[in-house]
Amino acid sequence: MTHAAPRRGGLVRPTRTPDVFDERVHTAVRYGVPVALGLLYGYWAAANRRDGGPITGWNLLFGFVTALVFMVLCIAVAVFAPRLKRELHSLTKSAFAGAAIAFLFDQSGASVLECVALGIAVTAGVFAVFFYRYYTREDAAGNRIR
Repeated sequence: MTHAAPRRGGLVRPTRTPDVFDERVHTAVRYGVPVALGLLYGYWAAANRRDGGPITGWNLLFGFVTALVFMVLCIAVAVFAPRLKRELHSLTKSAFAGAAIAFLFDQSGASVLECVALGIAVTAGVFAVFFYRYYTREDAAGNRIR
């Protein structure tokens, strides 16, 4: 049997990982993950708010409304943030994460200054991670570097 000789630089590796799922799976995950995260977030916020007390109807309503708002905002950030430049893209996602954590912390009864400080710290940390990721994988126009 004959085999093709490798090129001078070695073996050629694919530039992109293969896509093993079809479009239906990607669509289900695109909306399923924010729904699951929203339900978890709503439960967490309601549990922080009741502080170990009894579960009431108002507590359930608060949890479901919080979950719904989180889901809508999460989907909006996931849809609209990639259309922005990499700096604003990073800032949008990190501001959402910082505000979400600060809101959860606020439901536990902490002071507003502590909540704001935690929100800013989380925003700064997430911004650094996302900005590094987008800065090393995109050009200035937002196109992926291959």
